[in-house]
Amino acid sequence: MFLMANSLAHTKWVCKYHIVFTPKYRRKIIYKELRKDIQQIIKDLCKWKGVEIIEGHMMPDHVHILVSIPPKYSVSQFMGYLKGKSAMMIFERHANLKYKFGNRNFWATGYYVSTVGINTATIQKYIREQEKQDQIEDSLSKKEYVDPFKGSK
Repeated sequence: MFLMANSLAHTKWVCKYHIVFTPKYRRKIIYKELRKDIQQIIKDLCKWKGVEIIEGHMMPDHVHILVSIPPKYSVSQFMGYLKGKSAMMIFERHANLKYKFGNRNFWATGYYVSTVGINTATIQKYIREQEKQDQIEDSLSKKEYVDPFKGSK
């Protein structure tokens, strides 16, 4: 098995992470113009740090990204940078959001991260099909509920 390794001056590395993070209070706010702006902001911030976005998808209430982070940065350093700078940039472009979120906290505290080994393709497929899967699950859970207190006559 041969993995394509990136390189720095004296280092060869393969450091891929699946990261999921959400807006504060998991508000369903990532759509339309805001969605496009957040995508561009994340792309720019990653590019400036030398982080490669392998796959990414935005849901109304969370963001999935599969990234390759150089070993000179820890995941927590990178996420602090990404969430902090992106929040400032989002509020610059969409000043009306300050009233909903206040104190420049667009993102919820914390994030989910998982290392990605040889199963990169599996994670990419999962991220790509996330929205489709959520729609399927939503349609399956829309059943009519019977009031247990009325009973049947």
